[in-house]
Amino acid sequence: MPKRVDHEERRRHIGEALLRIASERGLQSATMREVAAEAGVSLRLVQYYFTSKEELLVASLAYLAEQLTARVREFIRALGDPTPRTIVVGTLTAVLPTDAEGLRLTRAYTGFYTLVFSEPELGEKHGPTYPDRIERLITTHLRAAQEAGLADPTLHPEITAAGLLALVNGLGSSVLGGQRDGAAALEILTYHLDRIFTPSGVPAGGVPAGGGSADGVPSSTADRAID
Repeated sequence: MPKRVDHEERRRHIGEALLRIASERGLQSATMREVAAEAGVSLRLVQYYFTSKEELLVASLAYLAEQLTARVREFIRALGDPTPRTIVVGTLTAVLPTDAEGLRLTRAYTGFYTLVFSEPELGEKHGPTYPDRIERLITTHLRAAQEAGLADPTLHPEITAAGLLALVNGLGSSVLGGQRDGAAALEILTYHLDRIFTPSGVPAGGVPAGGGSADGVPSSTADRAID
């Protein structure tokens, strides 16, 4: 019997080839033919699954978001039981290029952002979706931390979340540019986070969180954080 073709697997294989191009040499001059060569398939097959370069870019950006989501979940889990603080810290540190995987993801996103300079319509149609989701996630858990007495109550959650994400993006660019390494970037981020969250991690009233959930956050939050 002929081998059954997994079309989603083939689409993903091609999309991930574009991500490699994005992280290694940028997207400004990337062509469908170059993607086909990177994926080790024919140009005709690439065009069968993606009728235009824009369609390929959009699909690849979705795959990149999936990869970053998996990294965020991994970082949150590594911090133990999910709390508003661990979710915020895990999310932001996952975005930082502190290791090879973080560098790859940051370079790939930078490839897309750079392309938007020459093709601004791509950014208008597809660019803000994932960053907006992260910003909303951080806002939600900053507010939860404030309500639990774990964060500075005078801070504006939305503005603080936007500032933190902008800080992480700027730190990522400084790592890519060689201004500092990932450890130095993490130290800067940690400094700012420590000024937002109470150092002891104990809510107002002196009763620490405990059990399978913390501050009303269910233990499955790491899996659902940015869905």
